[in-house]
Order: sequence, then C-alpha cells, then structure tokens
Amino acid sequence: MVEIIEKVENGQRLTKEDGIYLYQSSDLLTIGQLADKVNFKKNNNLVYFIQNMTLYFTNVCEAKCAFCNFKKEPGEQGAYTLSGEEMVEYVNQNFNPQIREFHITGGHNPNVPFSYYVECIKSLKKAFPGVSIKAHTAAEIEFFSRLSGLSYASVLKTLMEAGLDTLTGGGAEILSERYRKKMGVGKATTEQWLEIQEVAHNIGLRTHATMLYGSIETIEERIEHMIQLRELQDKTNGFYVFIPLAVQPKSTKAGIKRRTSAIEDLKTIAISRLMLDNFKHIKAYFINIGTQLAQLSLTFGASDVHGTLVQERISHAAGALTPAGLTRDELIHLVKGANRTPVERDTFYNEITRF
Repeated sequence: MVEIIEKVENGQRLTKEDGIYLYQSSDLLTIGQLADKVNFKKNNNLVYFIQNMTLYFTNVCEAKCAFCNFKKEPGEQGAYTLSGEEMVEYVNQNFNPQIREFHITGGHNPNVPFSYYVECIKSLKKAFPGVSIKAHTAAEIEFFSRLSGLSYASVLKTLMEAGLDTLTGGGAEILSERYRKKMGVGKATTEQWLEIQEVAHNIGLRTHATMLYGSIETIEERIEHMIQLRELQDKTNGFYVFIPLAVQPKSTKAGIKRRTSAIEDLKTIAISRLMLDNFKHIKAYFINIGTQLAQLSLTFGASDVHGTLVQERISHAAGALTPAGLTRDELIHLVKGANRTPVERDTFYNEITRF
C-alpha cells in the first residue's frame, strides 16, 4: 500500500497488479482517501449532475443476457415498440423546460428496420430541438450495423445527422470474452464494443463507458476492463465519464446475499478513480447503489451523481430498490450533504449553474 500511495502522490500510473491488490485490501479508508485526493486534483470540490429524462422506445430484444430482466419477446405480455410520435406524446406529459438531455437505451428489436431508430431520434429532435440526445450503446450500434448492412461509421453518422449528440455507456458489461460467453451476452464482443467507441471518437462523437460488476466476473477481469478503457482513452480522449454499475438481482424481493455490498461499491468507485487516471469523471449511479451510498461515494472519488432521470426502468426491472428518479432540489441536497459544491451541467459537462 505504501508503494501505491507513493505512485498516486507522484502521479504515476497504477498497474494491473496494483488494482488487484487494492481490491484484495481491507484498508477501505486509505483507498478512499487516495481516490478523494485524485478527484480533488481533477475537479476541486465540484460534483456534477444534469436534468435529464430516460426514454425507452422498445423493450423487444434479440439478445438473451443472463443479467437482464428488461427485455421481452415479440408478442409477450408487456412488450412494446413506440413510434417517434408516441414518444413525443409521452415526453410532453412528463416534460419540464429545464430538462437538457434525453437518455435513450432499449432493446435490440430486429422486427423494425434501422430507419425506425433514425426516425425516432429525428422526431424527438424536431419536437425538442434544445434537448441533447444521449442515445444507444455501442452494442446497439453493432446491432444497427448488422440490421442495416452499414459500417459502424455510417451508422453513427446517420444517427448524428438525425440528432444524436453522444452514445450511452452501456453494453460494455465486463470486457472479457469468458464473462460474455458465460453470461450469454448476445451482443457486441469486447473487441467490437471497443472498436465502435474508437470509431465514434474519431468522427467527433464523445461517449460514456460503464462496467457492470458484481456477478461472475473476477477481480482481474474488472481491472482488465478498466485498463482496456484507459488504453483507448490514451488514444482518443473520447470518454466523458466512467460509470461503475452494481448488478441488480432479478427480483425486488431478493435478499442481501444477492446484492453487492456497500464496501464493494465504495471500493469499486475508488479503485476506478485511481486506475482511470485519464478520465475526468467517475459517476456514482444512485439507481444502483442508493442515494446515501452515492452521497458517501463523493468522498471516495466520484464527481458526478448522474441526473433526475424521471423514471428509470432497466435496473428497476431487475430488482433495484432505489428511487426511479430524483428532483433537482434532491440532487443539490445530496451533494451539499457531502460538503461538496453541486454543479448543474449539460450533456457535454459544460457548467450551467453552481449552487
């Protein structure tokens, strides 16, 4: 630990072995203090959030990922595929003028053409031209490429012309083929996910990156996941933020043994901050770890508490017990409770208001 402390204080990059050691260490407070110092150098006392709204055009999906409880088969009870006009109507019912971003993910629905997804974005952009569109994971881009026969770059450029501003970070899960095979991740491979991110960055589209931890992956695989992201960030500097996501059980009735521990959550956020030295932000996602732990994580290296969301569905379909959204005042209260300065931002991390 002394060697790692010296490395961090001297701005030296941590190795895979360092990351594994930190996960195995029981010295949570030292790890948290180190991460807090690194975060303070990058972001001072500021913690960012956005007023955003999650949207889901379809829950029909061809993939059969073992951790997902959101997807439906065509014709199954609860399955839906909304048109652009239907989504605009839904947004109008729940919209407030301060919303700055639509956060859009959904199923890989092969029963509609690629043009359907393009028109959905066009409809939203036409109805709400001042709202940024953060839509689709790299895994969805791979699916669109197969669906349309277009290259990754052509898919991305078509979506950008329709109004896409950035990609969401999902679909990464754990960037390990052993994990993806075992968990039945029926979507983009590790190589494809990373390639799509690089293509996006090279055509001027900055993006987000996640890690879904807490199931069958090893500690080594978590650290390797971070290192692969770090190496791509060295090449492109195209990621805004890293978002560790605690895996959720498939039932809200699932007991404590089916969930990640608070120690593991805090440790993962702190180690992410220490390993990902070329990322400006690490996000504490209250949907997965809860509001109070998200608040505590602001002293463990996190500098972003996501956004208002309005009504999150994917984690809640899988058993999340947390709020499906928070108000701006609640997010401000959350950040101030950690003795930090809340900053309302836009999608691109430009400061709008400091509280």
